[in-house]
Amino acid sequence: MLGHKDILKMGNPILRKIAQPFSEDEIKSNETKILVERMWKIMEEAGGIGLAAPQIAISKQLAVIRLDESSDRYPGIDSSPEYVMFNPRIQHLTEDTQGHWEGCLSIPGLRGYVERPNKISVDFTDQNLESKNLILDGFLATVFQHEIDHLKGKLYVDLISNKELLLYEEEFIKLNENK
Repeated sequence: MLGHKDILKMGNPILRKIAQPFSEDEIKSNETKILVERMWKIMEEAGGIGLAAPQIAISKQLAVIRLDESSDRYPGIDSSPEYVMFNPRIQHLTEDTQGHWEGCLSIPGLRGYVERPNKISVDFTDQNLESKNLILDGFLATVFQHEIDHLKGKLYVDLISNKELLLYEEEFIKLNENK
């Protein structure tokens, strides 16, 4: 059984592949239910707030997200519902951007400042085969974009415009303690 130590790290070619969509039959399958449960467990063990299937070597369009206000990695965030997304499609609703210090379970020990559109629409299928549409802004919009990027073979480090804003987490913590 996979655990958080099995999360693929930057450099693994699976993280750079475009993930394949799920069929309805695949979404309904028992194997996929087990996969989703494993993903929640792995994400929780690793202290993450999102996990995409390619990060555990499954190049399929699936991601799970749950913001937790008690997160050590992201203090000060609000909790969110649990989201299970199959085959998501994203649309940027504004050209206005927002910046956040992002981290990634596939790039441990680093944080990077990434600017992304601050309002998005996401269409996806949930685990009950229901079509969903969410209009998101703020940090949750950033998290959705980050996870959907994994399904497109992209990592947050690809989007950092100022490479001086890529830091080791320990330096990031020191800088924030001094504020």
